[in-house]
Formats: sequence, C-alpha cells, structure tokens
Amino acid sequence: MNLLDLKHVTDQRWDSELIPRLVEYVKVPAKSPGFDASWAAHGYLQQVVKEAFAWGRAQKIAGLTIEIVALDGKTPCIFFDVPASGGLGNAKTVLFYGHLDKQPEMVGWRDDLGPWTPVIEDGKLYGRGAADDGYAIYAALAMIAAIDAQGAPRPRCVGIIESCEESGSPDLPAYLDLLSPRLGDVGLVAGLDSGCGNYEQLWVTTSLRGLVGGTLTVEVLTEGVHSGKASGLVPSSMRIARQLLNRIDDPATGRVVDDAFHAQIPAERLAQATTAGAILGDQVWKEFPWVGCNHGPDSHAHAMPTTTDPVEGILARTWRPALSVTGAAGFPSIDSAGNVLRPKTTFKLSLRIPPTVDGERATHQLKKLLTENTPYNAKVSFDADWGATGWNAPETAPWLKRAADDASRRVWGKDAAWMGEGGTIPFMNMLGEKFPRAQFLITGVLGPKSNAHGPNEFLHIPYVKQLTAAVAGIVTQMPTA
Repeated sequence: MNLLDLKHVTDQRWDSELIPRLVEYVKVPAKSPGFDASWAAHGYLQQVVKEAFAWGRAQKIAGLTIEIVALDGKTPCIFFDVPASGGLGNAKTVLFYGHLDKQPEMVGWRDDLGPWTPVIEDGKLYGRGAADDGYAIYAALAMIAAIDAQGAPRPRCVGIIESCEESGSPDLPAYLDLLSPRLGDVGLVAGLDSGCGNYEQLWVTTSLRGLVGGTLTVEVLTEGVHSGKASGLVPSSMRIARQLLNRIDDPATGRVVDDAFHAQIPAERLAQATTAGAILGDQVWKEFPWVGCNHGPDSHAHAMPTTTDPVEGILARTWRPALSVTGAAGFPSIDSAGNVLRPKTTFKLSLRIPPTVDGERATHQLKKLLTENTPYNAKVSFDADWGATGWNAPETAPWLKRAADDASRRVWGKDAAWMGEGGTIPFMNMLGEKFPRAQFLITGVLGPKSNAHGPNEFLHIPYVKQLTAAVAGIVTQMPTA
C-alpha cells in the first residue's frame, strides 16, 4: 500500500469534509452523564451519536454495516462492522474504539474561545471534544475507505464508539457483553483516545495510571463560632485535614508514603521511558503553563517541577502515585470571609496510582488511612467515588513494533515512540481483560498544550491527518492467520 498516496486522499477528506463536521460537533454541549445528570432529557449525547451515525451510514465502504445500539437507561453507542478485503478471512478483527461524550466547560478559556465555540487558528481546532475524542469515528472509517480505495488487503474491522467515557465508561461493560459475539477474534485494539509526546512522530501509549478519588470531610463543630473566642482551644478542621493528607503524601516532596500505592516498574517500560526522555528532553516539563516566563533550570523566577530530568519526569507522571486536591467546600468566598472558625472542611481528592495497582484495594487503603485514629477525635468521613485500576499493555509483538516504526517513518520520517500516560481511561482495563490475546495500538492527538479537559483545548489538525494515515498503515499489517 502506498501510504503517501493514502495520506493525500485522507488529507483532502479532513479539509473538505471531516474538519467541518468536527466544527459542528464542538458546538454541541454533549457532556458526559457524570457532568449532566439530565443528559437523557437534554438530548445532546443522542444528537452527536445520531449525527456521527448518519455520516457513517452514508460512507461508500463495501459491506459496511453500522447501527446505534441503545440499552434501556444507558447512554447509546455506535457499532460498525466492515468485512475483510483482499481475500483475508473475517475471523481475526481489528477493534476501533472512540467516544463522543465530552468533559464540562471548565473556566479559564481565552476571551475569544469557549468550549462550545469552535475556532480554527494556526492549524488548530479549538473547542471541547474534537480531540478527546470526537474525531475517532471519522478517522476510523476514513482510513478504512482509503485503504479499500487502494485495493490493499485489510482485516475485518469493527468499531465501538461509546458516549460515557468521560464518566468512567460505566455503560461500556454491558455493551461489550452484548456485542461480544459479533466482534470475532480481536487481534488488535486500535484506541484513538490517548496522547502524543510531540507532533513529530507516532506515539503509542503503553500504560495508564489508575485513579482513586473521593470526598474527605472533617467536622469539628456543629456551627461556626467566633475565631477570637474559640481559636487555640477548638482545633481547626483545616489543620486536621492537613494532618490527614500528610498521611498520604509527604508535603515537602509530594511522594506518596504508603507502599500499598506503589508498584515495581517493568523493565520494558523503563527502557521506553529512557528513549522517550531522550526524544522529548526538557519538553517533558516545559509543556506546562508555569507561572513566570523564564524556563531556565537555574531560575527562581517561576514555579519549578519536581524534577527536570526527562526520564524521571516521565516515570513520575506515568508510573508513580500522586495526590491532588481538586476541589473544596466549607470555605466562604474571600469577600464574605469573617473572623469565624469554620465548623468543617471538605476536600475532593484525586489519587493517581500506578497501572498495576488494584483500584479497589487502593480505595480501601486510602479510606483507612484517612478515617482511622483521627486527630482530636474529629468526625471524619471519606466517600469514595472512583476506584479505577489502570492498564499496562501486554508485551509488544514484533509485528506491531515493525509496523508502527514503518508507518511512522513513512509519514513523519521518524520511528514510533512508546510511552505511558498519566491519566486514567477505565475502558482500557476493561478491554485488556476482555481481549487478553490482543495487541493494543493506543494512540491519539492530545499532544503538548492541547489541554484535554481544560480551557483552550484543541485538535492539532496536521497531526490528526498524519495519524489517520499512520494507523491505516498499521491496520493492514495485522496478521490474520
């Protein structure tokens, strides 16, 4: 297959057809159910699913079947099935994965941008969801059509596009069970919902951290009291909360202190991090929007990372646990904060855990550390709302390594790079358990400064074009015997 000819075709489709479709997709506030309890009544999720389905149904791909699958009370998904071409059998399949639901608005967007306001500027499509990852179904079917137009043999391709991934994919297991008899023997999972270390080569995600989350509440009083009368005698709920958090991580270094939250890093992942660190260098930490403008490692004019060593930085954000406080309650606004000792403090906690640490066990351990033997016998509760185990890819098959390097060289002129991601995608662990014999090509367009989930999120248009061609090249190389 001539990959450059294929890229020329898919580039034209992105420019003339697919980017305009994603512009319309960005306009729809199709927030995931976890952020829109009235999603069914609002109808936005159904809208983006129906629009993607209608586009897919119109594709002139021989043998394509596509449908909306909707179980009662669950978010809908799209399933498509395209038979093998070029005489290859249909038993072995490539499974494409993507999702159409979105994160909520988030504050901090540039004045001329917004989550539902698509803007194309400097080769980037700004707005919520196009990169994470509304593009997936369009890229998958566009590459299949382009492969077939060249007459190249291709395995059978199936796809599941869900609509609750940003809420942890609670509905996906039911759909996997329902559709399992129709998936065949999955030899390759092509997940288009991940990131890239730069925009200069193919990046394959090898692991994802898990996530333990919940709400910590510390109560000392039944109501607020005058701080002049009570402070010094009544312990501050904030100070108690601070002590409890110190049981989880070292306040000086951020290192999570309990061994239950740590895991040994496999040799293959260490080697891949070393290679990725050499490629990315200081970009590992410079990609973030630090306060201050001088990014020299010896400067104190701006906030600094925990390490400026690229390899250690990659491992810190992909294979080591880390605690974040992502929200708080019980605090009045600054302009209405009187001299009152507050009765309680509530924090929203997010603890990233290594890919191989069990999420359920980590949840139990976190609750135990926070709620047992509390200072001053304060009333402390921890209500867990996350307990997701991460994912570590199986050992890379030689064919996949060769195919990824070959596709990356032909599209970008550089070998593929392999690296873990620090985020949590619960469906990956589900797919790993469902298809233990499959290889995993987990990739995506969320590169430096693309800011998934945050303000000013964008889709890098040149990269999504290149990625479409590269993944097409890999799909045609999957062994079917």
